[in-house]
Amino acid sequence: MDTDAGPATRHGRRAVLATVGSATTGLVGGCLGAEDDRVRVLAAGSLAVVLEEHVGPAFEDDTGIRYEGEYHGSNAVVRMIEEPTKHPDVVISADVDLLRERLYPDHADWDVEFAANAVGIAYDPRTDVGDRLADGEPWYEVLADADPGEVAISDPDLDPLGYRAVLLFELAEREHDLEGFRASMVDRVYREPSESALLAGIEAGDRACAVCYRNMAVDHDLPFLALPDAYNFSNPVYADRYEQVTYTTADGYTATGSPIVYNATVRTDADRPEAGRTFVDYLLEDADVLAEHGLQVPDALPRRHGEPPEGLGG
Repeated sequence: MDTDAGPATRHGRRAVLATVGSATTGLVGGCLGAEDDRVRVLAAGSLAVVLEEHVGPAFEDDTGIRYEGEYHGSNAVVRMIEEPTKHPDVVISADVDLLRERLYPDHADWDVEFAANAVGIAYDPRTDVGDRLADGEPWYEVLADADPGEVAISDPDLDPLGYRAVLLFELAEREHDLEGFRASMVDRVYREPSESALLAGIEAGDRACAVCYRNMAVDHDLPFLALPDAYNFSNPVYADRYEQVTYTTADGYTATGSPIVYNATVRTDADRPEAGRTFVDYLLEDADVLAEHGLQVPDALPRRHGEPPEGLGG
């Protein structure tokens, strides 16, 4: 995919997608109506704002297919598919290995990687913690001094952002020679069970800061402290260093540190596979919107795994 395509090229692509969407669902005039004129998407909570407020509505306008999104931590997402308590057409994970190890081969046989991200710290500058972070004090010293519950992470047993926060603490411990830093922080942070609500505590004045993805801080218009590539999980050059740390979730899945990459698939037994493929194709063409909302879309993406449908993202 050429992410530098100009407006005319992108408009032409959208027109083709609209035609495909209408043909797939049998719509007349692009009207939303029948129960099958929709696509159900179960996605990582960190994408809630960009999908629900931007990609989803644009997809509806351009294809006539109603977008229905639901957002949870990616661990929770795959568990819902495995049980199964949810039956989406499209599944989107914030950890490519998680989706492949848990959903292949029973629920998926291909996926496509479409965006990357970085872990950092969103904060309230009106708090002592936020003021010190804004002042440039070493973040690990500031967080170590914070009162219990002032620092939030998402639940590491439910989503990759949570276990990446724990792994970040361990990598920082090694990088800065901070004996016991991971254990101390894990004991003192507040664990937010809903990833998409992680920054609500800062906005409500209940938390001073949160370990989050860059795009989440952008979505909520909060100050964001970028962290070094050596432990922010954004740079493939440091993949060997990231993979030195692990976290085992309550349900027994062992996550190994790796660069943050989002991937999407259409379930093999999806109710509306054509609509699902149309949405994934559309998502791959929305690189500009993803970038505007704090995600990274490097030249190496999209990257396909398995045997995606012919022409997907072409």
